[in-house]
Amino acid sequence: MITLATGGQRAAISLAGAELKAWSVDGNELLWPGDPAWWNQSAPVLFPIVGWARDGLIRVDGTDRPMGVHGFAATRHFRVLAADAASCTLELAADAATRALYPFAFRLTVTHVLTDAGLVTTLAVRNDGDRPMPYAMGLHPGFRWPLSGGRREGHAIVFAEAEEPAVPVIAAGGLFSDDRRPVPLAGTRLALGDAVFAAEALCFLGARSRSWALEAPDGARLTMALDGFPHLALWSKPGAPYLCMEAWTGYGDPVGFAGDLADKPSMRLLAPGACDTARMQLTFTPR
Repeated sequence: MITLATGGQRAAISLAGAELKAWSVDGNELLWPGDPAWWNQSAPVLFPIVGWARDGLIRVDGTDRPMGVHGFAATRHFRVLAADAASCTLELAADAATRALYPFAFRLTVTHVLTDAGLVTTLAVRNDGDRPMPYAMGLHPGFRWPLSGGRREGHAIVFAEAEEPAVPVIAAGGLFSDDRRPVPLAGTRLALGDAVFAAEALCFLGARSRSWALEAPDGARLTMALDGFPHLALWSKPGAPYLCMEAWTGYGDPVGFAGDLADKPSMRLLAPGACDTARMQLTFTPR
């Protein structure tokens, strides 16, 4: 575990998955610590896919290969490239085990930095191979709900822009259907409650907003600003004391998709030698 500190902020990052395991501001513990009774992760990194693959398989060069939900990065050990009191950069590089699942030469780096404004996490993926590389990546942080103590009731998600008040229906196996269902979004404000998460995650594909916030009834606010992540998702379980605010470059397989990974909707193709980055900044404002 790597620990970071600056001013009133503290953070802890595991070498397993380069996962942020704790983040506090002036004594306010904000990140979900993980609990097997509900969800035993805190903020997994998603790569080389986001969401579910049909039947738990991806197809590359005509061969089906096993791939779990959100890929394998969260289960792999990262090495430390750099670290100081307030930042660290961790790397996962392709090896024999990853190539058996995903036959591409990649380097994925995750950088966590505590700044005066808050916590910044940057994902960078590089194609070290000699052919285009299909990939998706994302961040899946879970936050304590209620945000600043008290009750879960009265919390809301506030988007920077008005979003469509409907999201895709997630079919069996986590697949994205063409059907849509309404969500209780009033302009930029989505009131949170158990009923919102009674079906499945809320996925705002191609969202207009480049920032959104979890707002508590007492005015405390956790804001997530994004660069390079076009899709947003909210996930929890009815009664759970956490809320996941997710940022994705891609999403799960569509219903009926059985093609090559490179042809899957939402996957990006990275040219040989090229690098792509995406960034998240978290800021907490107390009441």
